[in-house]
Amino acid sequence: MSDNDIVQEFLVESDENLDRLDRDLIGLEKNPQDQEALAGVFRTIHTIKGTCGFLGFNKLEKVAHVGESLLTRLREGQLTLTPQITTALLGVVDAVRQMLHEIRSTGHDGESDYPELRETLSHLLQVQPAAAAPKTGDRPPEPGASPAQGSSPGGTNCAEPPPAEAAPSALELGTASQLPPSASERVDPRSGAALQAAEIKPREVSAETIRVGIQVLDKMMTLVGELVLARNQLLQISNGVEDAGLQAVSQRMNLIATELQEGVMKTRMQPIGNIWNQFPRTVRDVAHACGKEVQVAMEGKETELDKTIIEAIKDPLTHLVRNSVDHGIELPEDRLKAGKERSGRLILRAYHEGGQVNIEITDDGAGLKADRIRQKAIDRNLITAAQASHMTERDLFPMIFLPGFSTAEKITNVSGRGVGMDVVKTNVEKIGGTVDIQSTAGRGTTVRVKIPLTLAIVPALVVTCGGERYAIPQVSLLELVRIVPDDVAQSVEQVHGTPVYRLRGRLLPLVYLRDELKLAVDASAARREAVNIVVLQADDRQFGLVVDEINDTEEIVVKPLRQQLKMVKTFAGSSIMGDGRVALILDVLGLAQRANVVSQVREAGTKVEDASSPKSGSARQTLLLLQAGAARRMAIPLSSVARLEEFPAGAIERSGKQEVVQYRGRILPLVRVAEVIEGGAEIRSDGTVPLQVVVYTEQERSVGLVVEKILDIVEEEFVVEHRGKRSGILGSALIQKRVTDLLDVEGVVRSVEPGFFELEPQRQTAEWSE
Repeated sequence: MSDNDIVQEFLVESDENLDRLDRDLIGLEKNPQDQEALAGVFRTIHTIKGTCGFLGFNKLEKVAHVGESLLTRLREGQLTLTPQITTALLGVVDAVRQMLHEIRSTGHDGESDYPELRETLSHLLQVQPAAAAPKTGDRPPEPGASPAQGSSPGGTNCAEPPPAEAAPSALELGTASQLPPSASERVDPRSGAALQAAEIKPREVSAETIRVGIQVLDKMMTLVGELVLARNQLLQISNGVEDAGLQAVSQRMNLIATELQEGVMKTRMQPIGNIWNQFPRTVRDVAHACGKEVQVAMEGKETELDKTIIEAIKDPLTHLVRNSVDHGIELPEDRLKAGKERSGRLILRAYHEGGQVNIEITDDGAGLKADRIRQKAIDRNLITAAQASHMTERDLFPMIFLPGFSTAEKITNVSGRGVGMDVVKTNVEKIGGTVDIQSTAGRGTTVRVKIPLTLAIVPALVVTCGGERYAIPQVSLLELVRIVPDDVAQSVEQVHGTPVYRLRGRLLPLVYLRDELKLAVDASAARREAVNIVVLQADDRQFGLVVDEINDTEEIVVKPLRQQLKMVKTFAGSSIMGDGRVALILDVLGLAQRANVVSQVREAGTKVEDASSPKSGSARQTLLLLQAGAARRMAIPLSSVARLEEFPAGAIERSGKQEVVQYRGRILPLVRVAEVIEGGAEIRSDGTVPLQVVVYTEQERSVGLVVEKILDIVEEEFVVEHRGKRSGILGSALIQKRVTDLLDVEGVVRSVEPGFFELEPQRQTAEWSE
């Protein structure tokens, strides 16, 4: 093995040891009596020190030596681990890590030997505890030592230990198995010799594992991808040929390729705990900098992800953890005033669900302040005051992911500049993931990240449009809908010029792939007249993608796009199909943004001109137009609408004087809008006409607003005119050139359910586990 190979092996092993050191030191700070953990820390530093001395990295050896000396005093019971000592030892870890980086980059251990750090460590070596702790690590007297020098009358070793630098190392003492039997009955289990012997217990057998470079795994993954393509081609050929032998071979090839693919994928899979294990150190550093106390709990550390995904989410998750400690969890005195425990709790969860990995970062802090976010958005001209007044918390919270958006009252060394949360969202979306946030004032915040298991080979739905085939990652797929020709006319509606499909009572906007890609008209498809809808989800919004044909599901190998197509948001990559032809992979989020189904969040910060110059109090909003009563035309913000439902008149029941219906396993109270509004009178049907109901939800409590008719959904700029106080009406406006009353939803609901907005939401609180 060459010198360079030895150095590289030293660097890899040292990096792994340093990651373990961070964890062990944080654990020791919580449990200073854990002698096994202390011995492990000492062994690691001792190994690094010895190896770097052998390789000639003298500066690194100096730093490691002083750290080892301090650990020796701790092992021998002459010092007790304190937060100051822990911080100093963590400083050693950071210094060693930086010097290893220098070795990797330049071949030598840098220009500095960290004199200030070594001075701090040396000072800590001289500090004696006020009350001497029991010296569990004292060594027995040397052979021939007199009682006055080595033993107290009771036989306990009280001799002054030698200087730390002179302490024999674990390698010098040997293992317990090397001691003669009579000597190992004589050794006090509390003595230094016993502790040293315990430190050097044989390593676990590791012959079953080898270290393989990631570039080798990447090459294997590429070859497996090519094999999958060849398998798909072989299967397609064999299916078209009536040859039993060929079909048997192709099936055998399919099984082998599938097993090989799964095996190679497993070699690339790593538990998410590999990056989570670094977070206790991160939390400790941020908490100390902010004067806070935070405990960390982890669930699902064994959840596995592809190494590429692990590397991609490391920085976003680190920022979310730092943000939770800095902005989420309160100071100890503030928590006590709020009736909470002094220490905050941060819990990390990971689990597989639906072919994806869900990661949750939850804190029990103060939660997001909706009013502050609302005011910040108004100040930055992202929304108008009128729009803000109608926005729910679910609409407001995602604004923290806008570039430069921050509600921090002051800028600190940790955060507050509004840089980071937008990068989190961008980086997660780059790998096909999504970010969602939920928060309750005074109770905490949960950020949920959904990401795919791998990016190399993904299951996809293959569709045809305009004679070309396209692949849609199944991660974004919800369901498939086919409308037969006889039902197309009544199933596909036009709402303000936009085609929609009423899917189980909810309006689903439709996007025609042919129109978005400017494909040629397929005459045969037009004659079929049936509509194939692929229901997709992008950024928490659902829409239907209309295609000519839905072919089949298939595992595809993702190939990067050529440079000329990388800027096209509609496509995420390409793949070679079984017949050798190339199919483009659709970027669901980019397609939704292009079709204006999902607003382009990244551009919200640049659209200041449109929002900053409203005409005399005008506001542009998306509204649901409806009819309440005989001829009253009304509007409510679409953001206030959870769902549009139809209920048969026979489904109405009563709870006391309140009309209710059974809805999704719960009781939904009904409010007849026309009867509440001043001068209005509800026109009761004969029991054959279903009720049109607008479901309004606030903090997980819902109420149904019964209206006469749903008219339209429009996006329009209007001016609100307040014409006297009217029950249930906020004012009037000209919408679609007609006078339209603006419904006061809260006022209408309060008139029937006075306590609707005051009751606590019935939601489950996070269960903290130790």
